[in-house]
Amino acid sequence: MINGYLTTTVLPIIWLIVSALFGVFALLMVLRLIVNFSDPNPFGKIGRFWYKIRKITERYVYPAMRFLATYRIDVRYAPLLTLVIALVLTYFALQIVGSVCFIIDGLTLGIMAGSAKIIVGFILYALLSILILFIFIRVLSSWFVFSRNTFMGFVKRVTDPIILPVQRLIPPLGMIDISALLVLILISFLQTIVLRTFVSG
Repeated sequence: MINGYLTTTVLPIIWLIVSALFGVFALLMVLRLIVNFSDPNPFGKIGRFWYKIRKITERYVYPAMRFLATYRIDVRYAPLLTLVIALVLTYFALQIVGSVCFIIDGLTLGIMAGSAKIIVGFILYALLSILILFIFIRVLSSWFVFSRNTFMGFVKRVTDPIILPVQRLIPPLGMIDISALLVLILISFLQTIVLRTFVSG
């Protein structure tokens, strides 16, 4: 396990800051959810407080409201959906930051040790991490139409050679496509092999 400066010093600070920001966001979403169901008097103190909460959170909640309205689900639950999405994105963003710190620390170790084997190992690990990121982006954007001239189109072209063969073996179950999950598990396994082969060895 690589324990470099970024991993041991910078990463915990980033985790603390992001966790605090997410905590504030979660509190706002919970307050918005409570207010949505309490329907306070708009002319009282609570009503004015509700207006401020709504004004602050509207830009974040509105996309979830549109999504729920499309499926005729009570839009008052939009803050809850927004919070779940924010939790997933925050967790994934922290994983990306952690992976970047780990790779930089590993490459630094390889350079300082003059070990081409370690450097190659972490370059391969970084490439696999980028592939994981692209597949995750593909999953998140699967509800949208790809255009060949956009970044999403590039992501699709890069991941198609990996995802499509698995999809032929295991077709999507309705709206659930487990092929991407299987590919992610496989790539994570390959990352472990790379670290054991080039770094631990």
